[in-house]
Amino acid sequence: QVQLVESGGGSVQAGGSLKLSCVASGYTHITYCMGWFRQIPGEERELIATIGDDGSTTYADSVKDRFTISRDAGARNMYLEIDNLKSGYAGVYSCTEGIPCGRDGLYTYWGQGTQVTVSS
Repeated sequence: QVQLVESGGGSVQAGGSLKLSCVASGYTHITYCMGWFRQIPGEERELIATIGDDGSTTYADSVKDRFTISRDAGARNMYLEIDNLKSGYAGVYSCTEGIPCGRDGLYTYWGQGTQVTVSS
């Protein structure tokens, strides 16, 4: 069984930076794309960024140049760095695995999520 565990969320002042981590475990014979979604109360879950096994990345237009997704080569550890935080970036960030990468991906496995709060 695949398991995904996020960490690194918390309360950060506007303008600050944050780095979220996701560790995946459990056997799979498929090379999955990994990604981050954000959930804001009352809104649909939004795909923020994805990263393939080859390191290729996709980002939502709203977060380009502020968010950086990365993963350890040859491992299923993934990260999301957020710079210059603003209130619109708050929410629950969830780690996911699926295929293929990007908006058309079918995301099968999910973590529990980590809360990001931005204070002024």
